[in-house]
Amino acid sequence: MKLSTRSRYGTRLLVDLARYNDQAPIQISEISKRQDISVKYLEQLIRPLKKAGFVTSVRGAKGGHRLAKKPEQIKLGDIVRLFEAHSDLVDCVSSPEKCDLADDCRVRLAWKEANEVLYQKLDSFTIADLMKET
Repeated sequence: MKLSTRSRYGTRLLVDLARYNDQAPIQISEISKRQDISVKYLEQLIRPLKKAGFVTSVRGAKGGHRLAKKPEQIKLGDIVRLFEAHSDLVDCVSSPEKCDLADDCRVRLAWKEANEVLYQKLDSFTIADLMKET
């Protein structure tokens, strides 16, 4: 599975918001400079993050964005699920009806188990974990 830039940059956006969450709302332009991601792309990412309840926005001259949840409550797996339209390793895991062999396929069971292990691992990391200095 190769993650899209949406997942990777969306995660970086949330980590950035978490680092500065105790300050005033953060403008996209500030995140853009710190993360070297275009304002336009960040604006595209912020919409689904708001809709999913990870980010909240404040309007006005001193407006910007903040985390809507604590960094400890946002799991990496949730971010990947949000941004990856097809988050399973293979289509037959989530849509067995697409394959005539799905009911008897041992390989499908292996893909399903691998997919579960992947998301268990991703769910073990939170934004708070990703903020820690190594």
